[in-house]
Amino acid sequence: QVQLVESGGGLVQVGGSLRLSCAASGSKISTYALEWFREASGKEREFVAVVSWNGTNPKYSDSVKGRFTISRDNDKNTVSLQMNSLKPEDTAAYYCRARRGPNIYWGQGTQVTVSS
Repeated sequence: QVQLVESGGGLVQVGGSLRLSCAASGSKISTYALEWFREASGKEREFVAVVSWNGTNPKYSDSVKGRFTISRDNDKNTVSLQMNSLKPEDTAAYYCRARRGPNIYWGQGTQVTVSS
């Protein structure tokens, strides 16, 4: 079992930056793909970014590409999401996910609100 806890959300102005972190416990996540999703009020949860187990080939949704950066630290059992140039449409609850084969674990989410 893997427990994931996100942190770093908050209120930020348009154009600002936030760094989200997701800490894993219960098991090492070094062999898991790690992802970030977000869910805006009234909308479906959507993919934001993914990083492979070894940190290579990160991928991003078109809406965040060039503004967000996903990274992982396997020694610390964490994954982060650096968010720059934030826009009002980035407002959402952000969730991290660990995935390896059929095993999928979600965090409880952290709220990001971008005010104009």
